[in-house]
This record gives sequence, C-alpha cells and structure tokens, in this order.
Amino acid sequence: MRVYNTADIRNVALVGHAHSGKTTLASAMIFAGGATSRLLRTEEGSTVTDFDEEEVHRKHSISTGIAALEYSRKKINLLDTPGLNTFIHDARLCLPAADAMLIVVDGISGVQIQTEKAWDFAQEFHLPVAFVVTKLDYERAQYARVVDNIRDRFGRRCVSVESRDELVEMIAEDDDQLMQEYFEQGSLSADHLASGLKKELLDRKVFPILGVAAFTDQGVRDVMNFVCESFPCPTDRVKLDTKGTPGAFVFKTLADAFAGRVSYFKVMSGTLRNDGHLLNARTHHDERFAHLGVPFGKQSSEVAELHTGDIGVVAKLKETLTGDSLSDKSKIQRWEPVQVPDPAIAYAIVAKTRNDEDRLSTAMHKTLEEDPSLRFYRDPLTKEFLLAGNGQQHIEVVVARLRKRYHVDIELRAPKIPYRETVRGMADVQGRHKKQSGGHGQFGDCKIKIEPLGRGENFEFVNATFGGSVPRQFVPAVERGIQEAAAHGWLAGFPMVDFKVTLYDGSYHDVDSNEMSFKMAGRKAFKAAMAIAKPALLEPVMKVEVQTPVEYAGDLLGDFNGRRGRVGGMEVNAGSQMIRAMVPMSEMLSYQNDLTAMTQGRATFVMELDHYDYVPQPQAEKIIAAAQHQQMSDDE
Repeated sequence: MRVYNTADIRNVALVGHAHSGKTTLASAMIFAGGATSRLLRTEEGSTVTDFDEEEVHRKHSISTGIAALEYSRKKINLLDTPGLNTFIHDARLCLPAADAMLIVVDGISGVQIQTEKAWDFAQEFHLPVAFVVTKLDYERAQYARVVDNIRDRFGRRCVSVESRDELVEMIAEDDDQLMQEYFEQGSLSADHLASGLKKELLDRKVFPILGVAAFTDQGVRDVMNFVCESFPCPTDRVKLDTKGTPGAFVFKTLADAFAGRVSYFKVMSGTLRNDGHLLNARTHHDERFAHLGVPFGKQSSEVAELHTGDIGVVAKLKETLTGDSLSDKSKIQRWEPVQVPDPAIAYAIVAKTRNDEDRLSTAMHKTLEEDPSLRFYRDPLTKEFLLAGNGQQHIEVVVARLRKRYHVDIELRAPKIPYRETVRGMADVQGRHKKQSGGHGQFGDCKIKIEPLGRGENFEFVNATFGGSVPRQFVPAVERGIQEAAAHGWLAGFPMVDFKVTLYDGSYHDVDSNEMSFKMAGRKAFKAAMAIAKPALLEPVMKVEVQTPVEYAGDLLGDFNGRRGRVGGMEVNAGSQMIRAMVPMSEMLSYQNDLTAMTQGRATFVMELDHYDYVPQPQAEKIIAAAQHQQMSDDE
C-alpha cells in the first residue's frame, strides 16, 4: 500500500448493536476495495477484522478489528468495533483514532440498545455520524420503517439520502448563501450540495441514512463513495500539526504469541518514519518504531512512513501501553487517554495445577496490557485472587484465552459482589491511644464527629481543631488511621464509604506523641463511632435493559419482581419490547442463562453499574453472618 497524505485519509468506526452487520459491512467494503478476492463471511470462519480464535468460535466481535483499504484514490482505515455490551468498552477505547462514525442499524430489528450507546459515543467524541441500514436483502427487512425508527429516536436531522429534497433543504437552512441559492434556483448545485453536506456532517447538524445489502453487494459502493466524498479527513475535524515533529497516540494493544506486544496508533503530528525513535511521555522511555506497518486485521504491510492522521501498527514497543503518547524528545506532546470505567463484577480464580499457578502471573500481565478494563488483584480479606471485568462472558473469554494462548488452566469460582458499608447516623466520639513502657511512651488523643455523605461522595475529612490541640503534623496521621480502619469495614469487612469525619479537638504529649500514636487514636475513634453511627450495608444496583419479543414481556416483568428489581420503563420498538429496570447485582449473576431459558434465546440484555443502595435487613443479616463465619474459618 502506498503512502497517503492527510487530506486523502478517512478514519471510520463501524459501531452498533451486536449482530447488526458491522463485520459483514466491513468485509463487503474490503472486498469492494479489492483487498480480498471474495466476500469473507463470519459464518464461514474468520474475516479480516474478526480473526481472534474466540471471535471465530463465538461468531461475534470481541475487540476492535482494524483494516486499511484503498478506494477512489483515498485510504479508508476501518475500525470494526464489537457490539455486545460486555465488550463495547473496547469500541470506546478506540474512538480517539476515528474521525467519523458509521452507526450500523439492523434492517429488521431497527434501533437497539447499543445503537443508542453508539450515538452517545459519537456525542462524547464529537464525531460526524451517518447511519447504515443493513440486511436489506433479508425477507423481513423494511428500510422505510427503520428510517422512521431512527428519526423517532434521534431526531429529524437524521435524513435518508434518498430524500434528496429534504436533504437539500436541511443543508440550505443553515447557510444564508445556500438558502438564497435554494430560493432562487429551487435546489443547490452539485458542488454546493457536496460542500454543504460535508460542512453539516462536520458540525453534526445532519446525519445521513444509507442502506445496504452487503451479501449481495448492493449499496456498498454508495457507502464507500459517501465516506470518501463527505466524511472529513483528520485535519478537518481537529487541529493537527502536519509539519511539526512526529507524535503518535496508542489506542489499542494486542498480545501476540509470536510478535509479542503489538501497538496500534494514530499519527497525531508530523510524519512518522520507519525506524524512527519517539519518547514515551509517561515512562520517558525511548521507543524504536521498527517495521512500521499498516494494519489489515491480524496482518500488516510494511511502509516507509505514515503522515499525520494515519493509523499504523508496530510490534515490540518495550514500555508503551494503551493510552500512551509518544513524541519527538525535542517537543514532548501528550494526548488525553480514554478513561475506563471500573469493572462490574469479579470472580475468584484458582490455578488448577502448580504449573498453571507458576505461569498465571506472566499470562495475566500480558492479558491486562491488552484489555485495560480488566482488574487482577488479591482480596486482602479472603486472600483469593480475583479477576474483575464487565460481565460473565467477558471473564469467560479471558479464561479461554489464558488456556489457549498461554496454556494456563484456571477454575472460576462464584463472583464476588462488591458490597460497601456506610453510616446512617451521626457520632461524636473520642479515640485515645496511650501506652507506657520503658523510655518514651506513646500518646495520641483525638475527638471526631462522623456523619453520612450522599451516595457516591466517598469520604471527606475536615480539620476543625484550633489552638494546637492536635499539632498540625499529626493531623494526617489521624486521617490515615481512620481510612485504614474504614477500608476493613465494621459489619462484614467491606470498605466504608460515603461518610464525613470532622476532627475538632484532642490533646498531645510533648515527648510521647508521634504519628503512629495519632494513627492508632484515629483507628480507635473510628471503632468507637461505629457503635453509635448506625452502620449499614450497601449493594451495587445495576441498570438493566432487555430487548425481547413482545410475547415474553410479561414473564420477564414477573422475573424482575422476584429479583428485587424495579421496572423503570417499557417501550415497543420495531416489534420488540424494551424493558428497563434497576436490579441488585447479587440477583443478576445467573441472568444470562435464565433469560436464554425464558425466551428460547431470543432476548438480549445489557447491564451496567448504576448506583449503590441499602441492602434490605433480611439480606443484610445473611451477608453479615456469612462474612463472620468466613472470618472465623480464616482465624482457625
């Protein structure tokens, strides 16, 4: 592949609900561009952008696949993102590399849960958007109905390119000169229509809708012509220094058994040349870009250089991870990484053999580099190793990869619910630590007030002492002692959150007082407060959205009631029912299997952490009793 200038580059993300046809559309575009000799289908095995062995096995995207193709003297970098809620975090991580988004909508099902999330992502990253309605060669597909569905959900500015008069009017109404031309001529010239559409897309004022039947190659080239002619190049959307020193932003990392660490990046300034050296702004390590490549799924083709805005791939960067910025050492540059939300659920994992245990740490280290949304840690209370991710399927994929890639066999245990503790009342207490022995003793004394904070406010510490009752240098020690005690909770060993501590008085000894004494005083004050401040247990509550055939809706509503759920809304969409509810996480652990059984596999759901709420007393008593029993067993 030849080297392209910035103006001829189009970076396009395909985003949408699972099984809406993103990967099929990507395959059809790649085929139309002449990069493959035939249209590769997911049903037949791997495609260019779905090549991971787990993707092939499960027949859906797990991570973003990237492929460069040439069409109409333009270079299109396609980012084929996963649509399942469990893996959609990977789509969001890769969107800084995109300059426009094609939201793919199923021509039968219409707008679905992840269609809305794709729209939210586009707003978050301020990306121009066009919709592509797929599967129009399927029997029950209805383009007009889905167009209406899109407009009902996202507004009248979403307009079918078939509706030329409406599109022309919409473009003209935002520009005085074009409006004058429209009044005088009754239309717009081809040049003004093209430039006006490009500007309206860039300003996110118009969102065109196109249709395709990818399997029969209908409409695919129309989509590609639209991408080349109407979507922006990288410098149209944001200010990038094409003439400056080279800089790159790493938006994705893969762990390859043969190539090692593989980094995907976007050139953010200047021209990056093969064998060039850039400095990592986070680690200050010099990285050599040897064998600079253009990605094409799991393969790549080597290039001499890449210009500003282009997407490239390189192997074996030593200390560079997803979200890192690299630039010439003469001008250090940084680009903001995407923040990853905390995992939704954690499972305990146990290596099956001693050999598996020996290999686990190295294998997990490589896996965490590839997926920043995972967490791997040891529970300080149970001493178990925990693997946390976005859902059961996410964790199962990780376990399968550990076994196939790194020959590490592990067993999953019941997931840990991340309960928290808090206070519902106020307490005014004293913590006094005094220990006398030969030589210097220990003395620390503090008086504190504890009161609740709002949900999500975590912890606040206020120093309200005066007159030196607690010397300034010992105040942080009091706070540390309280936080260390709070980390182990009071009722069941879960971290204490959403409370405020005010240190208002105390006393000290000129000789015997030190930081350790006041830290111990803080711990004692916290424990004294817990006997008064009405400690309570909090549980994570998930926002759940289910899309189901209408005939199952009644059963699912009854099931939510049995799970202590609160239904928040229902709506009919393209012949299916959308149910929204708030349900405690502890009641959702088996929901995937239960939903499949209740709906014969025809319903889908997504869930994410929404908030924490009080655990009802009967459930709280069971949780506390189980924690106390576990503690007694550990002590034995």
